[in-house]
Amino acid sequence: MGKNKPTKKFRKYIRTVHLYLGLATGLVVFIVSITGCLWVFQEEIKALTSNVPEVVPQNNPEIDPLEVKNIAQNVFPGKHVHGTLYQGGTSPIEVIFYEEKPEFYKSVFVHPWSGEILHIEDHLSGFFHFVLDGHMHLWLPAEIGSEIVAWSTFIFFLMLVSGIILWWPKNKKVRKQRTWFQWKESTKWKRKNYDLHQIIGFYASFIAVIFIFTGLIMTFDSFAAGFYKTIGGEKEVVFSVPENPAGSFKSTGDGNEPIRQLMPFLKDKFPDAKDYEIHYPYDENHSIYVEVSNSDGIYYDSDYRFYDQNDLAEVPSETIYGVYKEAGVAEKILRMNYDIHVGAIAGLPGKILAFLISLLCSSLPITGFLVWYGKKVKAKTPKRKDRRALATSN
Repeated sequence: MGKNKPTKKFRKYIRTVHLYLGLATGLVVFIVSITGCLWVFQEEIKALTSNVPEVVPQNNPEIDPLEVKNIAQNVFPGKHVHGTLYQGGTSPIEVIFYEEKPEFYKSVFVHPWSGEILHIEDHLSGFFHFVLDGHMHLWLPAEIGSEIVAWSTFIFFLMLVSGIILWWPKNKKVRKQRTWFQWKESTKWKRKNYDLHQIIGFYASFIAVIFIFTGLIMTFDSFAAGFYKTIGGEKEVVFSVPENPAGSFKSTGDGNEPIRQLMPFLKDKFPDAKDYEIHYPYDENHSIYVEVSNSDGIYYDSDYRFYDQNDLAEVPSETIYGVYKEAGVAEKILRMNYDIHVGAIAGLPGKILAFLISLLCSSLPITGFLVWYGKKVKAKTPKRKDRRALATSN
């Protein structure tokens, strides 16, 4: 008896912590899980429902990055151009505008050869923007909602660990009962709900912990940096654009800026790339930043390349964001983080798994609340003997 007392006290303490953390964060966990579940297939659904028109491919060179930027800038004068995406094939050129405060996020789709404006898209409207806003900010102001989500995610991580501790039984017989549903016709809803919470939580937690861990990496910069250093990383984790090695850029005024030749240069050097996203220099001192996508549906193996504004000489990166094949193991792991988080790292099966795990996680706050509520109601309901005494006294 004496040996079991510390264990019982520890489990009681864990159960209390699990309960109150669950009650405190249940609604947040439900929203984050269900919106994450809906977000998983957003790229596939957007591709099917897109209103962006296709173009007929031509053999002529596409309009250059400066020209297409000027065309799009006439639509939103004074707004900051985040980048220009060349996808090739039947896709128009997409000029992306983004400003953080006040938030402005739109795209202008331009015909690659005629320069005609084909479509304008607002990324801050529609179903999936609503879903993402809920997932990241709970539809609250970003500075408030993001903090609530961040710390609730961390607490949910602790709850999964405490849940496994509470689930783990003392003997094999009980363990077998807790690995699958043992329902009969006489099994009451409280028992069914309890089993749902325990069994689903147990199986889901081992995979969910991966998705939560990757979420924490995206949420906390210090957590990402610490994890990266722990697995042997030595480079800078924060993204930065290097300066021009050849010095500040001075325009000759003849309209022959090197950036105008960037697309033929990129296509010649990386003919198998899926697309090229060009980011214009911050100022005359910084290089041109280009994302060269090497695969469809994933981001981790993209190449982050930087070119001197003066002569398009390639500039090396001092951060983890560089050429994928030249990255070390630690850099590759960290760069895989988003694709792991949404399941894309394993293709369609991975996304289906992410969808199911997110869906199961969204059920845990509900079943957990019902377990607590059932016990609370039971505790307040008089026992049969007490009810009989009450009836007699009346």
